[in-house]
Amino acid sequence: MSDVEPGKRELRRQILAARARLSQEDAEKAPLVLSERARELPELARARTVAAYVSVGREPGTRPLLDALREAGVRVLLPVLLPDDDLAWGVYGGADALMPAARGRGLLEPAEPHLTPSAVTEADAVLLPGLAVDASGMRLGRGGGSYDRVLARLAAAGAAPPLVVLLYDGEVLPRVPAEPHDRPVTAAVTPSGVHRFGRRAERP
Repeated sequence: MSDVEPGKRELRRQILAARARLSQEDAEKAPLVLSERARELPELARARTVAAYVSVGREPGTRPLLDALREAGVRVLLPVLLPDDDLAWGVYGGADALMPAARGRGLLEPAEPHLTPSAVTEADAVLLPGLAVDASGMRLGRGGGSYDRVLARLAAAGAAPPLVVLLYDGEVLPRVPAEPHDRPVTAAVTPSGVHRFGRRAERP
């Protein structure tokens, strides 16, 4: 275990507890506001293919954004969790085409046929799940490592799509614990606004 991991675990615990305390009204309002703000991002407005995900539980909701992108003619790729926790992908065919993930965890996945893990390299923008982001753009994920593989795959392919994370207000922090393999995101979208970060942001 790295020296950074205990700090990440504690921050994850705090943020998940705060999300659990959100009012039902705030949790239901956020997805529509986030969708409107995200669609104003030039990186998403000009994208032909977007890799995204289906929000679950108290994650900031992605469903309205997925539908809006699809209705605008964008090819939306959604992740499929593999036995080794890597991610394959499938094309979003609408809410009715989502199904419970074979591996459970409350996840919803696109219907078959599924694409290979390398399909993400075709994305013009990537929407990442996250719990927080800091002033340099470093994202705190859930800790499963699936998206670390996605980001490493993009880098290995020489692909550098904009990386966007949807968060609640209060989850853009001065600093989050980070390790050498962590990569900064391009922007964080919250109900109150858009936060942008340099693509080559570095931590002090």
